[in-house]
Amino acid sequence: MNSFTVSKTPIEGLIVIEPKVYNDTRGFFMESYNKESFAKLGLNMQFVQDNHIKSRIGVLRGIHYQRKFSQGRLVRVIKGKVYDVAVDLRKESPTFGKWYGIELSAENKKMFYIPENFGHAFLTLEDDSEVLCKTTNVYHPSLKRESYIMMLIWR
Repeated sequence: MNSFTVSKTPIEGLIVIEPKVYNDTRGFFMESYNKESFAKLGLNMQFVQDNHIKSRIGVLRGIHYQRKFSQGRLVRVIKGKVYDVAVDLRKESPTFGKWYGIELSAENKKMFYIPENFGHAFLTLEDDSEVLCKTTNVYHPSLKRESYIMMLIWR
C-alpha cells in the first residue's frame, strides 16, 4: 500500500498529494516524501534544495519564478495555513496563463506539487505560518523574477 494519495488538478502537471497519517496517543507519524513511493505514483522529480519560510498573517509571497534553471516545487505547511497558487507559464500549454489555488495547512497536511515553468505564490491565512518547499533546482537570486502585474491582479 502506498503512503500517498494523488489528485490531479484542472491544469496538467499540478498535483495535490495527501500523505497517509498514522495517529495514536503519542501524536502522529507521516512520510512527507519517499522517493520510491513517489516513483510508483509516476512522480519522478529529483529534489536538490529544501526551503523553510515563516510569515505573518496576510503576507503575500510571490509570484516567483526562474525562467532559466526553473524550479519544480513540493510545498507543504507545517504550522498555520496558506492559500497556495501556481500559474502556468508554459507558452505551449493550452492552460498558459491559467492558475490553480489550494488551501494548505498543518491540519490538512496536503502537499502541492508544482512542476517547472510555473509561477508560485502563497498568501498566509494564519499568523506565523510555516511553509516547507522542496525544489528541483537551486535558488539563483540573479535569475529570480517576481511578477508584479500578477501580484496586482491577486490583490
